[in-house]
Amino acid sequence: MLAAGGILGAEYLGSAWLGLLIGLLVALGLFIAFQSRRGDHPGRDEYDDGARL
Repeated sequence: MLAAGGILGAEYLGSAWLGLLIGLLVALGLFIAFQSRRGDHPGRDEYDDGARL
């Protein structure tokens, strides 16, 4: 993701650093999205706020 961002940034945006920054933000967003989806527990009570034992 970072390499693609650097190449595309240098080619189309005129700044490899800007491309790397965009690639880093996209990679970070994808990482957070995959991790949050991975932590989903099917079968758990959605409305449990932790007040019940």
